[in-house]
Amino acid sequence: MKKTALILIVLFTTLTQSQEMKPIPLINVSGEGKIKVTPDQVSISISVETKGAKAVEVKKENDTKIDAVLKYIKKMNIAKEDFQTQRVNLYPNYDYEKKKSNYIATQTVIVLLKDLSRYDALMDGLVDVGINRIDNVEFKSSKMETLQAEARKLAIKNAKAKAEDFVSVLNQKVGKAMTISDNTQAYYPPRPMYEMKAMAMADGGGAPQETLAPGEIELVVNVSVSFILE
Repeated sequence: MKKTALILIVLFTTLTQSQEMKPIPLINVSGEGKIKVTPDQVSISISVETKGAKAVEVKKENDTKIDAVLKYIKKMNIAKEDFQTQRVNLYPNYDYEKKKSNYIATQTVIVLLKDLSRYDALMDGLVDVGINRIDNVEFKSSKMETLQAEARKLAIKNAKAKAEDFVSVLNQKVGKAMTISDNTQAYYPPRPMYEMKAMAMADGGGAPQETLAPGEIELVVNVSVSFILE
């Protein structure tokens, strides 16, 4: 009797575990959300590079020019939190053609300009006070976080729509989401073309040249979602 009862318990346990391990029917889909926006800000990386035979003199000259650059940025009423020294370098350089060594000093400053209409005036003034390198220009939006949130919602809606398309011919329904994965890649905006002298006169017409083409920023969010099939 005890043996029979034990067999029944083991059989019941096995059946229960088998039912619990029954696979859940799922559909796995990807979704994409895209939003385009006209940028209203630009981050500019500018540098002053000086060369010379003596390290002390090269560094001193570079510091003098950077001082003028920073003063001009302040004169343009750019908030102190919107510009920052990014990099300072001083290193020896050997000229193999002339067979002699010299020194190169470089200082780089990042400026966040929140009014694109002032770009030409800012760059013209910076060139005049001593910058000799424009390393990068990156367009941004002041509403980036809000736009990214909207793009994420669009990506989920797109994934659910895909899932509903797939099951529409199977007499099934899309249920709750089991897993959601964010597959979004980091965004690296392209570098635009620009000129060192921003305010050169165009064809003698008296109007300044426009040297910045903001275009549009495209925010893309990619997700993978697993839905339960009902």
